[in-house]
Amino acid sequence: MYVRKKKNKSGTTSIQIIDKSSGKYQVIKTVGCADNQQQEKDLRQQAYELIPTLTKQSRIDFCFSEDELFVEQLKQGVKKIFVVGPELILGKIFDEVGYHQISHSLFRHLVITRLVYPGSKLKTVDYLLKYKGIYTNKDRIYRYMDAFDLKYKETAIDITFEHTRQILNNQISVAFYDITTLYFEASDEDDLRKTGFSKDGKAQNPQILLALLVGTHGQPLAYEIFEGDKFEGHTLIPVIQAFKKKYNLPSLIIVADAGLLSADNITELTGLNYPFILGARLKNETDTIKQQILSNVYTDATTITIQKPNNIRLIVNYSAKRAKKDAHLRKQGLERLEKSLKSGKLTKEKINNRGYNKYLKIKNEIAVEIDYKAFQADNKWNGLKGYVTSCNLSQAAVMDNYKQLWAIEKAFRISKTDLRVRPIYHYLERRIKAHICIAFCSYKIYKELERNLKLKNIPLSTEQTINELKTIYQAQVILPQSKKKTNVLLPLNVQQQMILKAFDIKF
Repeated sequence: MYVRKKKNKSGTTSIQIIDKSSGKYQVIKTVGCADNQQQEKDLRQQAYELIPTLTKQSRIDFCFSEDELFVEQLKQGVKKIFVVGPELILGKIFDEVGYHQISHSLFRHLVITRLVYPGSKLKTVDYLLKYKGIYTNKDRIYRYMDAFDLKYKETAIDITFEHTRQILNNQISVAFYDITTLYFEASDEDDLRKTGFSKDGKAQNPQILLALLVGTHGQPLAYEIFEGDKFEGHTLIPVIQAFKKKYNLPSLIIVADAGLLSADNITELTGLNYPFILGARLKNETDTIKQQILSNVYTDATTITIQKPNNIRLIVNYSAKRAKKDAHLRKQGLERLEKSLKSGKLTKEKINNRGYNKYLKIKNEIAVEIDYKAFQADNKWNGLKGYVTSCNLSQAAVMDNYKQLWAIEKAFRISKTDLRVRPIYHYLERRIKAHICIAFCSYKIYKELERNLKLKNIPLSTEQTINELKTIYQAQVILPQSKKKTNVLLPLNVQQQMILKAFDIKF
């Protein structure tokens, strides 16, 4: 069916719904007669709204101008409708990064789908069929993942690194390192999946460790995975050594948080002549250094440097804003302890150095009580932040570089929430490794989209943009006269038009 306008002798225009399914033109309904262009437009819109009720099809709206007869006739020729927004934009970024060098189509589908419809491989199969018209099955994906780790992992990481090096103008002089845990729903352990200290609060679940290296602005560089029970402090040196050797990076400053500050790591980094910036644990310093720190009078932004052996500096900065926050959090922790103490929930087993439990002590070898002197003593450290470094940067540069660790924290947050990299449902090691690699490449596409939005001054967040891409559709139609097939982007809202125009996509 299609809508026809017929000129009458009286000068009016009749708007009719025509059917040619029997081979002959048949007037199904005359919607009305128009005396002017506005009436004609209104009647035509009514006709398009009536067609679905006459054909018992779901409604598809088309926006059109008065003289676009082609668009008016699309209704009868629509054969398929697909979601194309992710492929138009994310697929373009996928190619620009260089991932198209991994030619298997499943890799492309898995990486892009992880951004727009993250979930299990079964959900991926469902998405590809429903929204893209691509048929595959779970077993085919699993067979591909079985072969992926051996064939493509190193290629994917190399492509990622090279693109990051290009957009950073070959200036990879600083690398930010951190590690997180990813848990599994299955309860069985093996050589890789082991229970250990869980940052996800899933101590009862087997897990793996994911170590990540990123450059400036959180651009990904490399990653590695380790057994779930491995001490995170033992992961730093192997990853850095392999990374520097592989990409021939003679000068590289390593930035990591206080969790990776250990005497062994500092000794090894110093011995290897790797400059570093690590978060300091001020209260773990020697009594002499602690006395030096606390003997100073601090005002907002005061920064001091204490020289340590082997040309290592301890930089200490005071922030009034940080002091206020520290005091507030410590008070909250104390109030929770007091509440638990009154309820009788605190026992000797709770006395440890975890969090604010360090303020608990035994009274008369029986009762548990709060050590208020220890609480008051810790208030002296409010607002103080320390950095241990072996590099020659200024105090300000050291602190500025360390502050960029938020980018790697954001990377883990994006991976765990937006990309839903965990929980992991695979149990074969090769599939686990393929799953992590796909998520790593998806994160690279995410960061490239984020960078492009900023460069192109698009006032949308990365998440908002991806949501808009999910509703950019394309219809495959058969032209009513020539019977040729063609693809047409369906009407777009202002945000979608802005995105497509910024990425030079014609519509």
